[in-house]
Formats: sequence, structure tokens, C-alpha cells
Amino acid sequence: MAAPFSTLPRIAAALPALALLGSCASMGPVPAPVVTNAASLGLARGPSIESFGLLARDSADALDSFAASCEVLTRRQDQSGLTRPFDWQPACRSAATWPRSEAPRFFATYFEAARVGDGAAFATGYFEPEIAGSRTRRPGFEVPVYGEPQDLVRCWRADIPASERTGREPLSRMTPEGDCVQYYSRAEIEDGALEGRGLEIAWAADPVEFFFLQIQGSGRLISPEGEVIRIGYANQNGHAYTGIGGVMREQGLLGDGPGQYAGSMQGIMQYIRENPDDGRELMRMNESWVFFRELDGDGPLGSIGVPVRGESSVAVDPNYVPYGAPVFLSTDRVEARGLWVAQDTGGAIKGPNRFDTFWGAGERAREVAGGMSARGQAVLFLPRGTLDRLGVAP
Repeated sequence: MAAPFSTLPRIAAALPALALLGSCASMGPVPAPVVTNAASLGLARGPSIESFGLLARDSADALDSFAASCEVLTRRQDQSGLTRPFDWQPACRSAATWPRSEAPRFFATYFEAARVGDGAAFATGYFEPEIAGSRTRRPGFEVPVYGEPQDLVRCWRADIPASERTGREPLSRMTPEGDCVQYYSRAEIEDGALEGRGLEIAWAADPVEFFFLQIQGSGRLISPEGEVIRIGYANQNGHAYTGIGGVMREQGLLGDGPGQYAGSMQGIMQYIRENPDDGRELMRMNESWVFFRELDGDGPLGSIGVPVRGESSVAVDPNYVPYGAPVFLSTDRVEARGLWVAQDTGGAIKGPNRFDTFWGAGERAREVAGGMSARGQAVLFLPRGTLDRLGVAP
């Protein structure tokens, strides 16, 4: 789902492919203690960096991604409570000139390993979809790709009690009369609520493909003439995201049994296409709608404004993983194993050791990300000296 981009403050980013499945967790009888970030959850020391047996190519790609994140690392407050901007300066000063062929030694030199909580990790995948699109409306291209509307604002609606008005105002709509009301839902937008306002930045050919592009949070529109229009997340309509896969699972439509569909993006899409009326209503149950902007450059931007790279960037919950931090995943899916760099977040990426791996664009990326569901262990690479400063026991 991240993401799973922000382009993605992603719903990023995007929401990850497996975020489609939603949460199946149930509430236990005893409320869990409130844990707000990694520092309050607690850390444990991991093994030496050398013991991970970092691969040269994997490490070189991670080094490039880390170096690209340094401008953010050295000036942005870390929500996880683990690091301070100047903690990253030694590694960042060396990253730009460190030989890529010796990337494993870079990480061993400047970092130490730590587990957040028990380190038990769950990883999904996201990608940059490529779908048919056009800059202009024409036969076969009738699905509007909207830019951010001017009446999308943050304000307190009358239906929100004063006692609940904490934190940032929700995304809402300001009427011509000056009233703050809930913004249009997916169904209302599909039924024409935004027509005639000149908000269309492009037109997609397939509403199903566009729905999944919205979940990813970024993508490429390919015109019949071969023009590539790269679009990224601009904002969201303020409605909650609903993972339609979770709804399908509750209805007994997903699984391995007779008549059931595979519990992956591909399986969900198959159901929608084979059951168009029910599929349309199912998609409308996800009232969240993503607005886009056209992007320049070679790659989509993550939530920290840095281009994300396939098989190197990962979306995280910044309350538990510092943006820009390297993360080593050891999972039951070989594709997800190895070194990643936290450069993105997503609406479904919440809690400790929850990751959304980015796979780039193309058919392989679509296949791997759409079926990614990996469990294992996660270890953060933090600047040397961090664990001593935080008082983590040897």
C-alpha cells in the first residue's frame, strides 16, 4: 500500500499494495500501554555490522540513497526520538566521496545496529504504476486525474466537537458561504463534484488501473503517442483510507479456497474486473481520493522530498524509524532481504517495524510489490555512539 510516495506524504505515498488488505487485528481485553515513538518503546543492541555480511551491490545502492537523504538527516528533527541532526554529520560528510566498491565498510565504520522493541517486522511492497493516459480528454481516455482544488483546506468542521479538536485541523472544504464542511468523497468526485473547474491535469484510460495508482500514490501515464507523464501525490480529500482487500477478506472473497481470489493486488483487481458492478461499489468503499501534480525528473519523490529508488528505498513510520536511516531486513521473502533506506511513509505504514519496500516501475516491480508480504526481523543502523547516549544496555 507506504506507501506504500509522498509524492506520498503518501497516503505517499502512496499506500502499499498489501495495505489493500486492511487490518485484521482485534482488540485485546487489556489496553496496551501508549507508545508514541521508538525511544519510548525501547531499544536493544544488535549484532556488529560486519556480521550481517552486507553485499557489495546492495550496500552501494543503499549508500547512494543514504547520501541523497543527508540534507534532510542533518537538519530535520527526528520524530522517533532516537537521533539528533548532528549525530548524522560524520557519516554524511563521508558518504558523498566514499568509494561505492567499499560500501559495506562505510556502514561498518559509521553505524551500529539496534532493534526497536522485539524487532519483529512485517514488510509489504509498492511500485510506480505505468498506465495508459493522455494530457487531453479523448475517446478512451475519460477518467479525470485531478490536481489539488483550491477549496481543499484545513479547518474545524461543525460536526467535530470542541473536545475532539486537538492537533492539526482535518482536511475539509470551505464553501462559498464560508462554512467548513467535509470534502467530497470518492463517490461524489466520480459522480462529477469537481467537473467544470479546470482541475484536470490528465486523463486516464482505465478507472481500475487509476484506482490502484492512487493507492500507490505516484505513477506514470503513457499516452498512445508514447509521451510519459509522471504524476505524484499532491494532497488527499481528508476521508479515511479503507483497504478494500480487508473488506473482501471479511466477505470470504479472498483466500485459497474454491471460488476465492488470491489475497494480492492482482487477485483483488481480478475480482473487480470479473464483477464490475460489485467492484465499482467496493472501490467506492474507500472514500479516500488522491489529488496529483505533474513531476519533473527521473524518479518519484518520497515524503522527505528525495527521489526513491527501486529495491533500495523503504517507507516507514517516522515515529519508529528516523528518515534516512539504513534498515536491514531479514525476512521469509528473499526479495525483501537486505539493506534499505527509510525515505518515505504511507497511510497504512503505522507502528514499529512496519515497512513498505519500493520496487520501481515495470512489470517485475508490479508483480513483486503486488504480492509482497514478508515477515522476519528488522535492525536499524544508527550513528555510532547513539546507543550509549540513550543508555541502552550492552
